[in-house]
Amino acid sequence: MSGRKQFDIGAALDQAMRVFWQRGYADASLDALGSATGLGRGSLYGTFGNKETLFGACLERYASIYGAQYEQALAAHIGDPARAVEAFFDVVLGRIADPSVPVGCLIAQSAAQSPTLKEENGVQVRGLLDTQRQRVRAALADSSADSRTLDELATFVVAVNQSLAVLSRAGTSDAELRSVARLACTTVADTLARASSEDAGQG
Repeated sequence: MSGRKQFDIGAALDQAMRVFWQRGYADASLDALGSATGLGRGSLYGTFGNKETLFGACLERYASIYGAQYEQALAAHIGDPARAVEAFFDVVLGRIADPSVPVGCLIAQSAAQSPTLKEENGVQVRGLLDTQRQRVRAALADSSADSRTLDELATFVVAVNQSLAVLSRAGTSDAELRSVARLACTTVADTLARASSEDAGQG
């Protein structure tokens, strides 16, 4: 439309997401968000609402991008839950090693700053973590382990995932991160194998 500046909303949202990802919610100032997106404060408010609304939209965009990758990895090894977890961590480590995006994980960054978030955003972050846990839990379901063990393993995998993100921001090397992930995968595989052995023994 004549007289109005045209811009790609999706691209602006991606740039805002990177600011939140790199700086965290508290330190992502409107000036920084405006500089990254190329939008003035008025345009930011007019397009996305307030900072909390923009942050929520960025969380959803992040979750849609990487959530789809997690789902694909976890679903690629039906009948082999241990291998599915390995594939999940491959995606996680690939994201961490990707030089085109900020270090770490937006969800982990946001979870660490939960006390500074508005209630709605805090609920959203917890919901995204729970969605991640549910995805992993579903991939583990094709196992003879009891429900409690599978619930604990799913929580464990998500905890390791979040830890990898935090460690990467602290400068931990790729080799060390892969060692952590490898030990986590071994723990999952050993736990599932033990459950299967116990189930066979009882049979």
